[in-house]
Amino acid sequence: MAFYRLYTGDDGLSHMEELPLESSPQLTDLHEARGVVFRAAEPGRFSDWHNAPRRQYIITLSGGAEIGFRDGTVQRLGPGDVNLAEDITGSGHTTRVVGDAPRVTATVHLEE
Repeated sequence: MAFYRLYTGDDGLSHMEELPLESSPQLTDLHEARGVVFRAAEPGRFSDWHNAPRRQYIITLSGGAEIGFRDGTVQRLGPGDVNLAEDITGSGHTTRVVGDAPRVTATVHLEE
């Protein structure tokens, strides 16, 4: 299980950083949320370049995904990984469901 932050850098590109809970005390604070959505995506599903539609946590419950970046790198997410998606501007990222099982997620829409 890892906690990642997906954000837009000063260069206008999406980037991802790992945030260890022990050195990120703000993550243990109560966060205001609008609701939660559960989704399943089949293996091979690909979402071309896009931005997060809002600030949201995406928690991978099962299956896996690869988040792609403009520099050609990818970050793999698996069961238990949490992604704070904040790249609501800029050039965006891609998402591909990998493996042979559906990726099931819980997406928590955060208050603005």
